[in-house]
Amino acid sequence: MSRSGILLALGLIIAGVASAETRQKPPPLDKHERVGGWQPADGGVQIPLWPEGIPLAKPDSGGRPEATGNGTGMVGGRLWHWASYVTRPTMTVYRPKDHNSGAAILVLPGGGFEVVATDLEGTEICGWAVRQGMTCAMLKYRVPQAWPIVKGRQQRPKRLLALEDAQRAMGLLRAQAATYGIDPHRIGAIGFSAGAYLVANMSNTTERTYPATDAADRLSSRPDFAIIAYTARMLDDSKGRNSLELRPWVTISPQAPPTLILHAMNDRTDDIRQPLAYALALNDAGVPVDMRVYAKGGHAFGLRPTADPITTRWPGQVRQWLHDIGIM
Repeated sequence: MSRSGILLALGLIIAGVASAETRQKPPPLDKHERVGGWQPADGGVQIPLWPEGIPLAKPDSGGRPEATGNGTGMVGGRLWHWASYVTRPTMTVYRPKDHNSGAAILVLPGGGFEVVATDLEGTEICGWAVRQGMTCAMLKYRVPQAWPIVKGRQQRPKRLLALEDAQRAMGLLRAQAATYGIDPHRIGAIGFSAGAYLVANMSNTTERTYPATDAADRLSSRPDFAIIAYTARMLDDSKGRNSLELRPWVTISPQAPPTLILHAMNDRTDDIRQPLAYALALNDAGVPVDMRVYAKGGHAFGLRPTADPITTRWPGQVRQWLHDIGIM
């Protein structure tokens, strides 16, 4: 989820990710950043994703400790906050207080693989989910991770650390389904921008690029339903303005789950052709796919109401869609 707020608040950070020399000598802290691990403040239980003794591939953190901060832009009249330099990922679980439908959802915030947008596209989404009777888990995945540039074109890393964390989280939810009172066959995922790309990737492959740690890693990491909000990194825009071809690294599987796509036509960060290309590819593979497209809404609106109708209408449309496909 690249946005102007990230570029303004994290210019020095991005330079540190892009340059090996800078990674060896990290830049000074930006004024919008504070050293310290992110902690939930609204009743969620944060769980380490991997056992403490398990060595993990490190993100491009330059050895810096985990930090939190805020973007410079306002969304729905409020600041949005993030975590970065995450080397030990976590899953924060929120459980419904009244009716438990038995369904669960994994939330993958965006952040351009630089940061994790913890409130705008994380805890606020879980707040909505638990009110629907769903168990919700927000993933704080490893960041930052640079996507290399080869001959002027962005490439996907061979090992995408955030994807490994997402697959691990899905396996853990299924392994602990009885503990949480959820149906292991009704666990889906919702992602925003970079997180939406991760959900799409999880939907179309179950191959893991890390060795199995325990029984959770031997369970399927494919979600039972997928919600893709203002997705990124899908479209091959080198083919011309009207091309709807996918990037070479995007694979499509007929086993992908039912998918709902949310997008605004005036999204200047991720063009409407991004979700269109993905939706058409899913449809060609025989995967049920729905789209909810609005004229206005821009990028990174999350769940915060604004004057744009998409921001107030998509939650109800998601709820109805979950009923329609038999999840709720």
